[in-house]
Amino acid sequence: MTERAFSWGLIAPGRIARNFAEALAVVPNAELYAVASSNLARAQAFADEFSGQYAYDDYQRLAEDPNVDAIYIANPHRFHFDSIKMCLEAGKPVLCEKPLTVNAAQTQALVDIAEQNKVFLMEALWTRFQPSWQQVRRWLDEQLIGDIKLMSSSFGFNIPRDDNDRLLNIDLAGGCLLDMGVYNVSMSQFVMQSNPTKILADGIVGETGVDERSSVILNYGNAASQFTCNFLATTENDFTIYGTKGSIRVPNMFWVGTKASLRVDGQAEQMLDFPFKASGFEYQIEEVMQCVAAGKLQSEVMGWQDSIATMQTMDEIRAQVGVRYPFLGE
Repeated sequence: MTERAFSWGLIAPGRIARNFAEALAVVPNAELYAVASSNLARAQAFADEFSGQYAYDDYQRLAEDPNVDAIYIANPHRFHFDSIKMCLEAGKPVLCEKPLTVNAAQTQALVDIAEQNKVFLMEALWTRFQPSWQQVRRWLDEQLIGDIKLMSSSFGFNIPRDDNDRLLNIDLAGGCLLDMGVYNVSMSQFVMQSNPTKILADGIVGETGVDERSSVILNYGNAASQFTCNFLATTENDFTIYGTKGSIRVPNMFWVGTKASLRVDGQAEQMLDFPFKASGFEYQIEEVMQCVAAGKLQSEVMGWQDSIATMQTMDEIRAQVGVRYPFLGE
């Protein structure tokens, strides 16, 4: 007898959601079951393209569908809190795009709801689950580069100037930190397995009120992570970890990690390739399904405290740079 497929619901069928749907096709025993959008025609077209069975023009109806096993949320992060809260209160496990929310208070509130309702919740920080970064974790655990002393990374592109674009819209929680820098922060946390003891940030706040460049030093005591994210210029977009015995590097674009290199002092550099099976989202999808099957409420790779710590760090960076979101009452 064939086991019933794990049925995914999807909220907001946009560009990011396509990566999810493409990845879902290579995950064993998984299917796109239903799609929800504010525009029914858009939901139906996406469902038709990726073999979904149902389309809704109401997020609540998707959350209440008894055949949905988990929901992937891909709308702009300004709206993540309300969408996640609705799904958790409906008893549906949630995988939500990064950043999980707009500030740490929202993230903590959702964690409390997930815990109270005993429902799985995970931020879709897909980079942590990629085979390349899992290899980085193994190299670090084996202490092949000795004690970590410094991390250096960048995430930047010269984006077309459009003040109406989501990235520059303060009412949609725009800015390079929440959209790009979340990767630099979260992967620094992934490397260090601890929170920074001190944060130093500077940046440029543009005409629309959002950060167009944020340059940051995260101090971890005996180690530091320095990074810049920006909308103004294309940068190297790599992530390098320097230790007392060598270094580890994930080259351009580090958040889409299909390669990783290890350089140990006195030895030739070792570069490994980790091609994705599909879009790269498949690894976090598999994690959610395994966790839900095991009755877990959170992932060990991307746990609740990881998301809270990332948001706390970004709250402090925003405060220092001078970005305040009016819809939060800041």
